[in-house]
Amino acid sequence: MTFSERLNEYIICLDCTAKELSEASELSPSIISRYRKDSRVPSPGSEHLLKLSDGIHTLFVRNGVADAPDRDEILAELTATLQDDQFDLDLFVVKLNELIDAAEVSVSRLARSMNYDASYLSRVRTGDRHPADPAAFADGVCRFVSANCTGPDEIASIASLLGKPASVFADQRSYFNALRGWICDANPSKTDNVDHFLSKLDEFDLNDYIRSIRFNELKIPTVPFQFSTAKHYYGLEQMCAGELDFFKATVLSHAKENVFMCSDMDIADMAEVENFGKKWMFAIALCLKKGLHLDMIHTIDRPFDEMMLGLESWLPIYMTGQISPYYLKNARSEVYQHLNYVSGAAALTGECIAGHHKNGKYYLTKKPEEVAFYREKSNALLKIAQPLMEIYRSERQDAYREMLECENDLSCKRHGILTAPPIYTLPTELLDEILKENGISDDFSQEIRNYTAKMRAIFEKTVESNEYIDEIPKISREEFEAYPLNLSIEGLYAEVDVRYDYDRYLRHLAATEDAARRFENYTVTQSIRRAFRHIQIFIREGEYAIIAKSNAPTVHFVIRQPKLRRAIENIILPVVE
Repeated sequence: MTFSERLNEYIICLDCTAKELSEASELSPSIISRYRKDSRVPSPGSEHLLKLSDGIHTLFVRNGVADAPDRDEILAELTATLQDDQFDLDLFVVKLNELIDAAEVSVSRLARSMNYDASYLSRVRTGDRHPADPAAFADGVCRFVSANCTGPDEIASIASLLGKPASVFADQRSYFNALRGWICDANPSKTDNVDHFLSKLDEFDLNDYIRSIRFNELKIPTVPFQFSTAKHYYGLEQMCAGELDFFKATVLSHAKENVFMCSDMDIADMAEVENFGKKWMFAIALCLKKGLHLDMIHTIDRPFDEMMLGLESWLPIYMTGQISPYYLKNARSEVYQHLNYVSGAAALTGECIAGHHKNGKYYLTKKPEEVAFYREKSNALLKIAQPLMEIYRSERQDAYREMLECENDLSCKRHGILTAPPIYTLPTELLDEILKENGISDDFSQEIRNYTAKMRAIFEKTVESNEYIDEIPKISREEFEAYPLNLSIEGLYAEVDVRYDYDRYLRHLAATEDAARRFENYTVTQSIRRAFRHIQIFIREGEYAIIAKSNAPTVHFVIRQPKLRRAIENIILPVVE
């Protein structure tokens, strides 16, 4: 009998709810839920196991059950179900997904090789199912990957994920052993940089950035850029000049069409060309200053940590709302690399053989018929590209609300990582007090009331049939006074702070905990630390994640790309037990 089976037997015998056991054992509802689903087990002799045994015994006594086992008997029975080689299944699922993404494994082929149904394997990946024998399951995955993912790019990607030199994968046995040791290790992956990316986003202030680069002082040149109608560039230095010439032609023209950019060429070589990086970013800034919109297809078929570092460098541009980022599925070639830039004034195309970037060639043209050809080519690429993320600023708030309206009926688990208690648990009378204390105008106060009522109605309908978990930081009075909290009204895109005082914050927190008692599917956990100060994360598991940046300008990033979405879904914060 497994630990989860024995625990569920106790719950049935006691005729109690998971919340009642949570309160009796002083363990969070999310921990109890994970124990019941067999996605996590306590270590033998751990404080969690002792608390759980005490909680079960307390409920036996409270219910007056005759011949109830004592604490030591309960502890012994639960301990007997635990094995020293038990997996941390939550972490196992995270690593399984990282490996599949890094190796670009075909899930259907993997399922066939392991004699599983593909839908079952997909449920394992989302955490909805857990393999009965995790060790054997891990062996099957590692055997498949070590036998089939042997190309240079695959080896390089997996070596980066595991943090090992490519020489480790020289033969299949060493390859298998390296994979098996990593995926079954109890330590989290060191290469998942999503926490770092989110922290950078939390700290980033667009207004400070604009001041630091003197963006408002930039002047768009008016002298026309003269060059022949077409020009070729060979080798790295000329190719760098070609990219800058493309931006010059774009910025100095009267054209207002979107700028399209797509390249899977290695950038490390060009970064070594003196001052190219600074000039390139300055050229991008001039495009934004001119008011041009950028359609950018990113190359994400690379190790996850490299992808996240690349996204970090684009943060300032994402925050402007003047870029639409995309990606192509399985588009990277092991042989050929290409570049395609198009604006209303010019087109730049480039090519090289992978590993021979220095011998590449660019071609820049402003011939109308050629620019039109490359514009059609860019439109064709955009039709098959997938959004890397959807970016909504205040000017697109109606589109954001429409998107939410369409997604409200999704049947999936909801998970929020919040900076403050959610607006949908805020009592009306407490809201009125907060609005009055902040001196909010009558019109805006009514807008906030309407928004709160709408969010409350959506929440109450959703929680009837969907599991809903909110993680909220437990904030001391000292921390609150150092970093005051604002009401969570980022969905209104209002650049006005509506602040709590500490007592009203505690009252809202109590109202949120009361909602968790009233709604069976709603769980509130309190994290040990405040994860972020300026962003909140709303997850619809298996569908999308929203990162809401609340300090001005308010921005919502809606992420559906599987690799990035799963990384956000698997954020685990320390919980107050």
